[in-house]
Amino acid sequence: MRVIEVGRFGGPEVLVPVDRPDPVPGPGQVVVAVSAADTLFVETQIRSGWGGEYFDVRPPYVPGGAVTGEVSAVGEGVDPAWTGRRVAARTPDGGYATHVVVPAGGLLPVPDGLDPATAAALLHDGVTALGVFDPARVRPGEWVLVVAAAGGMGTLLVQLSRAAGAHVIAAARGKRKLDLARELGAEVVVDYSEPGWADRVREATGGRGPDVVFDGAGGEIGGAAIAVAADGARISAHGAPSGGFAPVDPGAVARRGLAIRGIQDLQFGPEEYRRLAERALDEAAAGRIRPVIGRTFPLTDAAEAHAAIEAREVLGKALLIVA
Repeated sequence: MRVIEVGRFGGPEVLVPVDRPDPVPGPGQVVVAVSAADTLFVETQIRSGWGGEYFDVRPPYVPGGAVTGEVSAVGEGVDPAWTGRRVAARTPDGGYATHVVVPAGGLLPVPDGLDPATAAALLHDGVTALGVFDPARVRPGEWVLVVAAAGGMGTLLVQLSRAAGAHVIAAARGKRKLDLARELGAEVVVDYSEPGWADRVREATGGRGPDVVFDGAGGEIGGAAIAVAADGARISAHGAPSGGFAPVDPGAVARRGLAIRGIQDLQFGPEEYRRLAERALDEAAAGRIRPVIGRTFPLTDAAEAHAAIEAREVLGKALLIVA
């Protein structure tokens, strides 16, 4: 089989195709012949050497946390009926590969009518979007600010907020991304690369600020999003593409009555992950949410995929496709 290996921290060029022996499933395991592998912005950061305090990853390693494909072999104790079934799964040893070994207990059947790429696009962003959306308790008529609204997770949060009856303000960078957010249902769009963008958010809400903030950017952008939120707002500060999570002043949080959840609140156990993933797949199969897949790349072009993600060229998700 072929995998994409990171032999050392560095730029996209450290993603190198490597041949390895075909995997053999152990007891309770299966081999999945991969159709599509998920990619995440945070994977580009980890590959560069960032985030050692958050992620216990050291080279050499295979990136990737989730795939879709077909079960090609089963190990001892696994129902042979899984063989040939279309499945989705988290990958404990990396997903940038033509074949992966995963625990049979973690397999998720892909619903009929849902293609492998769409399913793969939901295995992280669909789970985390639901995982931050549900605790925010978005109510009809509220104002919701989605920061990094044109990313894989942000596009889903725009859709979920609109379906809940909220007014959505989408913050992103550049006309292409703002047009996409508006297409997905955002009533107001602001470019956070322009000065004064937070003032336009405040104006759109009649001076009060948004009731809910989903911050997928972090850094100064995330800090500005928290500052513009209404007193008593519910906030998810989960993003760090700007180089770090949004700075939070505990005194200001207490004084303003803000309820803030961070990345530490997005660590799902196996049962919770399964529940959220099944729900995301079912919602997509029913047409109630639509992941935006901006670009796909052959597996061997993983370096090109990372470069495009880092350059903010991709609308929504980038996926690796195995021919």
